Amino acid sequence: MSINSESLSKEPSAIQQRRQANTLLLRLQWLVILLLIAALLFLYISHQRFQHSVNERLQSNEQVVSRLNEMDDRIFAMSQQTLPEPSVATNNQAQNQLDLLRIQIQAANRLLADNNDSAAIDLLRGLHWQLAQSSNEIAPALTVVIKQSLLKDIERLQAQSAQPSPWQIQNLAIQNIQDFLHSHERAANSNSNGTSNNNGNESTQQSRAVSNNNLALTRRQLTIHEVIMTLNLANQASNMREQDQLVSYLTQARKQLKTLVPQSSMTASKQPAQAEKSATSAAESTNDLAKNLETMKAPSDIPEVLDWLDRLIANAPKPTPLLTTQILDKPQR
Repeated sequence: MSINSESLSKEPSAIQQRRQANTLLLRLQWLVILLLIAALLFLYISHQRFQHSVNERLQSNEQVVSRLNEMDDRIFAMSQQTLPEPSVATNNQAQNQLDLLRIQIQAANRLLADNNDSAAIDLLRGLHWQLAQSSNEIAPALTVVIKQSLLKDIERLQAQSAQPSPWQIQNLAIQNIQDFLHSHERAANSNSNGTSNNNGNESTQQSRAVSNNNLALTRRQLTIHEVIMTLNLANQASNMREQDQLVSYLTQARKQLKTLVPQSSMTASKQPAQAEKSATSAAESTNDLAKNLETMKAPSDIPEVLDWLDRLIANAPKPTPLLTTQILDKPQR
């Protein structure tokens, strides 16, 4: 009995071992299958990567080849051209030099407007020297014309600097008119005081007439004061080289003074005709004003002051542009 029990106890253990062996074999089979699948996946992924890298290399090679073909085409096209690019570059450089020359001429005109003739002459001389250099790319014919105009401008400015400035002449004339008006006002005050003292003992009607006369003199003095203040503004406009403001203030001062002159005396003395004639003759040249003011005596009455104002208005200084500016402003072919 003991032997049978031992055999029976051994038999299940063998069955279990078989089962365990079977499960182990199944596991090994699945493991081998999984390893095969993993190997296939690895081979597939590596193949795809290799194919992708090969495609990228092929594309890069194609791009390099296409770029080389484009470069060959460009080199061939450039070799077939008649080289217009250097001429275009030369034309651009010449245009840039012309533009720079225009800017420098504008600076010279600004110096002339500021009454700085010496600096303007030095600038024009520098431009003339600049055009004579080998780096100048402007057309030779145009260069000759510009150099000649620069020489003419320099000569004109040298002659102009040797003469008094028109603005200075205007200031001197305005100051002379103001001095006369001041003296005229003082003389009117002294006459009014003397008249009031001499007529202090007369009748009531005469005293009323004197008071009316004093009132008229007071209005005359106020008008003269207004004219003097307006002439001060005209003097400031002349110092600032403002032609429009100068003419406006001188015209305003003339209108104010005209109220002090009766129409009968204006007609008798024919001041408007004389003023128009003098203005027309003086407007023919800027230097006529200097000559007329040097020969004219100081004004002795209001009509002569009006004549002076007419001359100043007609000969208000005007900016004279340089000849080179006119040449550069012309359209070039």
